[in-house]
Amino acid sequence: MNDVPEGARAGFVALIGEPNAGKSTLLNRMVGAKVSIVTHKVQTTRARIRGVCMEGVSQIVFVDTPGIFRPRRRLDRSMVKAAWGGASDADVVVLLIEATRGITEGVEAIIARIADEMPKGKPVALAINKIDRVKAETLLELAESCNAAFPFAKTFMISAEKGYGVKDLREWLAEQIPSGPWYYPEDQIADLPMRMIAAEMTREKLTLRLHEELPYQLTVETEKWEDKSDGTTRIDQIIYVARDGHKGILLGAKGETIKQIGSAARAEISEFLGRTVHLFLQVKVRPNWLEEAERYSEMGLDFKDGDA
Repeated sequence: MNDVPEGARAGFVALIGEPNAGKSTLLNRMVGAKVSIVTHKVQTTRARIRGVCMEGVSQIVFVDTPGIFRPRRRLDRSMVKAAWGGASDADVVVLLIEATRGITEGVEAIIARIADEMPKGKPVALAINKIDRVKAETLLELAESCNAAFPFAKTFMISAEKGYGVKDLREWLAEQIPSGPWYYPEDQIADLPMRMIAAEMTREKLTLRLHEELPYQLTVETEKWEDKSDGTTRIDQIIYVARDGHKGILLGAKGETIKQIGSAARAEISEFLGRTVHLFLQVKVRPNWLEEAERYSEMGLDFKDGDA
């Protein structure tokens, strides 16, 4: 790549942790734009989303992995495999834990696996998130307990949502990654195809609007993308659901639910692209989409990783 400054660095940083620890919020804060969907529901991130940020002459490529949890279904297993794959491949790993939850069984299991499987010499940092919600003495005890379980290279106290401590973490990461040319142009913020980012934005609106299990029983794919001569973009997306009943819930009375979801998704995609978007959503019932390799490819996951 041309015009890379002297002393340039570039490397991959994996954000790992339990579902809902704040990984997507931290990624978006680091990158300065929304590249990963954020909802109050767990297990939202499915693909390993890469966000790119510059810190001085360092290009940090963040891998926002799915939350690590005890998998039950094929999709769950593929997500967890992707998370550990992202950590293994990265130059630096950041374990994000939630200050309000502390050391849960899940956190203990992740730390144990880091100790067993992470190559010696790979920097692993601890980031305690949501620090604004607990007392200082609780934070210090939590940091001590975590570092007694594993010798973290550095511990950071942050609030991904409010931005506290994020600059310190970013500057430290910029020093840890290897020397070398950048992987991406300086102004690129994500390496996901725009088709997938648009599908993820629609899935976020679905997840926020729908209740209980339904968000985990659906997926969104961008079927067509057409940039028109008048400067607008037409995007056609298919929402796959597992059952007829789910389709009814999704459409809502007189199609009101899907209209509102489409309107919210269209506004966000338009803002992200900086142009007017015409979004067309279609709902299709595919009872076995959770067992179809093609759906996993669209999500950036490996179907085989879900084999029990």
